[in-house]
Amino acid sequence: MGAGWVAGVTRARALRTRCLGADGTGQVAASRELDEALRYLAATPYRHDVTPGATLAEAQRAVSTTLLWHLRVLAGWQPATGAHAVRALAAGFEISNTEHRLRELLAGPRQPGTERLHPPPHRLGALAVAWTRLARTRSPSELRTALAASAWGDPGGDSPAAVATGMRVSAAVRLAAAVPDAGRWAAARLALLVGREVFVVGRRLPDLSARRAARLLGRRALGAGTYADFRQALPAAAGWLLADVGEAADLWRAEARWWDAVERDGRDLLRRAGFGPQPVVGAVALLSADAWRARGALELAARGGGAGDWTAEVFGAPR
Repeated sequence: MGAGWVAGVTRARALRTRCLGADGTGQVAASRELDEALRYLAATPYRHDVTPGATLAEAQRAVSTTLLWHLRVLAGWQPATGAHAVRALAAGFEISNTEHRLRELLAGPRQPGTERLHPPPHRLGALAVAWTRLARTRSPSELRTALAASAWGDPGGDSPAAVATGMRVSAAVRLAAAVPDAGRWAAARLALLVGREVFVVGRRLPDLSARRAARLLGRRALGAGTYADFRQALPAAAGWLLADVGEAADLWRAEARWWDAVERDGRDLLRRAGFGPQPVVGAVALLSADAWRARGALELAARGGGAGDWTAEVFGAPR
């Protein structure tokens, strides 16, 4: 491997210290109020964007902003292949920006004094796929056209639901192709998305998104008329996540299981010897799972603090 991989992997392994970890997340979750949790976070790797008096939404966004910064720094240390992998893994930030932009276009001009309700877009830097062009769009149809002309592809509609689903389907398919070590995560996450959309929300996927999703999940799964048939038709790469979820109404349980798997796999990848993409993918997985747990812990703190077995199950050491 070249010097670029040596530097990139060294940086990836160093980022392990930027995680809050199970103990830290438990401390945040057990806080009796949000301000107490924020005071704790002020002495952790998430301190840069955390401010006293922040709302829950602001605090959770601060955690996401810290994660994004780490990913941008990590990508900057990588050779081209490593940077491409980090960009594919960080696609959720551009999706979030695009969803906010579409809501702005539908709502019209902002009213004075609503700045806290409309945070600025995430600063993506080199992790952007098409955000510069998407940010300049002036109507939902123009936004759809911009997506169709980019690596995201046509979402199949310009409604918030079509754009959100279409971009997530596209992200999963591109991640599986670009980062083989994340293929299992991408397929399972896509199965969860399709299961929720079709069998919980009751919303049919746009044809373009359905055809794209079939690349990972298979035509039989996308054509299933019941949740039971859908689950049975899933390939092994995706079906593992829903193996114990017998009813569509219980799909919410698969979210934590997915993050557990990402964290566990990420730890294994980061431990791999040598210099190449695997430790980099592992670092992104660990940082992302840690941020997800931290955001959940903040929500518990805002509700008065979590305690007991349920807190340990969600925020304790991965199974």
